[in-house]
Amino acid sequence: MIIDIHSHIGSSLKWNLEEETLLKSLEKYHIDFTIVSNIESSEVDNDQLLIEKPHQVSQYDSNFKTIEFAKKNKDKVGAAIWVKPLTEGVDDKLINLIKENRQYIYAIKIHPYHSKINFNSIEVRNYIDLAQMFNLPVITHTANTFDTSVYRVYEVAKDYPNVNFVMVHMGLCTDNLDAIEVLKKDLSNIYADTTWVNYKIAVKAIKECNHNRIMFGTDNTIDGLDTYGKEIYQDYFTLMKKEISKEDYDKLMYKTAIDVFKIQK
Repeated sequence: MIIDIHSHIGSSLKWNLEEETLLKSLEKYHIDFTIVSNIESSEVDNDQLLIEKPHQVSQYDSNFKTIEFAKKNKDKVGAAIWVKPLTEGVDDKLINLIKENRQYIYAIKIHPYHSKINFNSIEVRNYIDLAQMFNLPVITHTANTFDTSVYRVYEVAKDYPNVNFVMVHMGLCTDNLDAIEVLKKDLSNIYADTTWVNYKIAVKAIKECNHNRIMFGTDNTIDGLDTYGKEIYQDYFTLMKKEISKEDYDKLMYKTAIDVFKIQK
C-alpha cells in the first residue's frame, strides 16, 4: 500500500493542476490514497507579492472545491483545508464548512511562504486552535527562511501537545539536517514528509531518530501526470526498501499516515 499525504489541485501562480490528471496519476503509479489541498488558497505569489483580484480565490471557495473532489473520490482522496491567515483568518463560514464535511477532511494545511507569514504568529495559531477543535493534524510548508523554518514548527508544537504537525519538505532548499534535529527532540507530535527530499535523508532520519515519523509525500501533480516518475520518488519505490526494515518501510509509505490522519483503509 502507498499513501501520499501531499498532493494538489487548482489553478494559481504558474500551475493548472487538474483533478483528472491527479486521479490518472494515482492509477498509473498504484497510489492507494492521497491527501489533497488546493493551491488557489495561495495569498502571495513567488515574488511575495499579494495576489490581486480577480485572481484571489476565497478561502471558502478554494476548500469547497477540494471537499467536493474528495466527496466524489472518497476511497482515493481526502481533503486538506489550505487556509489564508494573511488576508482572511478563521471565520464562521470556514468553521461550518469543516463541521459539515468533517468526514472528508484529514488536515489543516498552512503555507507560510505563500501566505507571507511567520508560522509562529497569532494569525497562524488561530488556525492551530481550529485544528485542535476538530482533532485535525496540521500540515505546513517548511523551507530556508525564518518564517518557514522547522524551528518555528517546533516552537508552536510545544504549545499544542494534542495536535500533530507535519513538516512538509523537511526544510525546502536546505540540507534537511535541522529537520532531523527537530525530530530528535522531546516532542512526539512532530512528523515530516518526503516531498523533494532525497531518500538518503529519510533513511538518515529513520536511523538516527530511533523512531519513524516520516511519511511519503510528493507535491503531486506539480510536475504533471508523471510527478511520481521523477527519480527522486522512484528511489522511494525501489532503493529505499533495501536500506531500511520492512516495518520501517511500511510505516513510511502508509502505516504512519493511517495513524496520524485516521485514514480508514
